[in-house]
Amino acid sequence: MTKINKELSLEQREELLGTLKARFEKNMHRHKGLEWANVQAKLEANTEKLWSLNEMEGTGGEPDVVGYDKETGDYIFYDCSAESPKGRRSVCYDREALESRKKHKPENNAIDMATAMGIELLTEEQYRELQKLENFDMKTSSWVQTPANIRKLGGAIFCDRRYDTVFMYHNGADSYYAARGFRGSLRV
Repeated sequence: MTKINKELSLEQREELLGTLKARFEKNMHRHKGLEWANVQAKLEANTEKLWSLNEMEGTGGEPDVVGYDKETGDYIFYDCSAESPKGRRSVCYDREALESRKKHKPENNAIDMATAMGIELLTEEQYRELQKLENFDMKTSSWVQTPANIRKLGGAIFCDRRYDTVFMYHNGADSYYAARGFRGSLRV
């Protein structure tokens, strides 16, 4: 297996930091009381996390700060694109689901993609917290971390917003749709 270079060039880092700063300043309602200078200092000290944020950005996730953990000192980033990230749609839930499909396999699965990017799928609770900031997934849906007991039975869960309500649903983990992707989280 080829080792992936998780270092961004100086130019890539500067471009990404500029994009993240502009998004941060445009959406202060997502992170009241936080200052960009502190976020940037933490990012510059964690270049591998910058690589993950670049992956989130490159797949259409539009990552932004949604919180700060006072106990760990971590800034919490979620994908904040209006709809499920375009570069992460049409995927089944995990590798087991992908391998179980006999015909019409998707190209990838949400769990492996998230792992390769260095991020985690949102939990249902995190997804609901994100939806309190603004309305997301009005036309798409997003896989979320599935409890082991549901996954063991062949299912997986996903969420979306319809009728001004956040819904959690189930599907076979091997299912995939053009309008379903996944949202990720990253702690820096």
